[in-house]
Amino acid sequence: MKILLIVYDNGSYIHYFPIGTAYVAAVLSNVKHDVEIYTQDIDHLPEQHLTEVIDDYDYDVVGLGFVGNYYTYKKALKIAEAVNAAKRKPHFILGGHGPSADPEFFMKKMGADAVVVGEGENAVMLAPFAHGVIKAPPIENIDDIPWPAYDLFPMEHYRLRGLPHSTSTDFTASVLSSRGCIYKCNFCYRMDEGFRMRSIPAVIEEIKYLIQEYGITYIDFADELTTVSDKRTTELCEALMPLKIKWMCNGRLNLVNSPILKLMKRSGCQFINYGIEAMDDEVLKTMNKKLTVEQIYKGIEATLEAGISPGFNIIFGHIGDTKETLKKGMEFILKYDDGAQRRTMLPVTPYPGSELFKEGIRRGLIKDTEDFYNKHKNSDLMTVNFTNLSDEEFYMALYEANSALLQNHYRIHLNEALAQAKDLYLNKNANFRGFR
Repeated sequence: MKILLIVYDNGSYIHYFPIGTAYVAAVLSNVKHDVEIYTQDIDHLPEQHLTEVIDDYDYDVVGLGFVGNYYTYKKALKIAEAVNAAKRKPHFILGGHGPSADPEFFMKKMGADAVVVGEGENAVMLAPFAHGVIKAPPIENIDDIPWPAYDLFPMEHYRLRGLPHSTSTDFTASVLSSRGCIYKCNFCYRMDEGFRMRSIPAVIEEIKYLIQEYGITYIDFADELTTVSDKRTTELCEALMPLKIKWMCNGRLNLVNSPILKLMKRSGCQFINYGIEAMDDEVLKTMNKKLTVEQIYKGIEATLEAGISPGFNIIFGHIGDTKETLKKGMEFILKYDDGAQRRTMLPVTPYPGSELFKEGIRRGLIKDTEDFYNKHKNSDLMTVNFTNLSDEEFYMALYEANSALLQNHYRIHLNEALAQAKDLYLNKNANFRGFR
């Protein structure tokens, strides 16, 4: 069959590599379907162009996967309209975390023929012929899944994506070393159950391929959780060392320690993205975060001591949050921010599929999925107010806290630029390449 997989445009200069779409493309290609990729993310073409492409090339199937935030929802609606406007409408399939949360709603709203719920590699074998909701159970042995179909994507573009502490000579790529998560935070809308790891040799083989074929020098492990245990992290670090590459990952502050972090640094780790979420033990408990403020402080200090930059993800507006808990988060970031990323605190969003979404319905704050998307206008704006603050008080508190964080971020970079100027003019540093 002739299949078109769409990578939507999120407005980025360099979009992250669409690894989920690339896995699906690999599976379909392996069973001899004719698979093409529509790279709206690179060409920034209007949806009308997609309709023209479908009309010109007469595809049997069009597939679109997306997550559930406000932007991708609106973008998916436009893409769906373009697909449905084709003279001979192809079989239209949706997938990803967004549609999985409420497949019947998304199928009706977007005029799709089928929605794949869960991991799609097995389900897409049937999807070209199926209608309705296709439930895909987690794949137990993920080493059996073929690598992403890198050859179908313009890797020369995706490898230019900048990552924390990457330089102008680095080429980057995303790799999955595991799937799933061992935790169940109540604001998370991940639908698939279980945690499965690829074998370390398989991961290293794929990285070696990326180095050889595309000159990759920096790996972004796109797992939900990479540092799952000391044993696993040690094995990964020891295998990465001979490759002499940079890498980053998502981690948890209750699962790192000083020896492991130092090993990670020696193996090339530049950045660990941490889901901190709150600097208050009661709020963390309500979130089912399985994390304490003491563990957060200890883990961040050990990360910085090892020479690795931490990513500070803190949200505000969860059940139990107050101006005081927001202030704790602000003061924490101000104390430890090393300037590797520009970070602000975002309002918590009760995405469909999450326990927090269900709590919002129980409290009468949300009616259903459609009501959620009517309220969810922007990830930096409140969707539902779970606090005792008025909306005006909520936004003023968030404005003041994030203003302080933004000033601190730019102060760090101003001081760095002034230090460069001092080194240039007073020490006559001939290696300086300009402020441009």
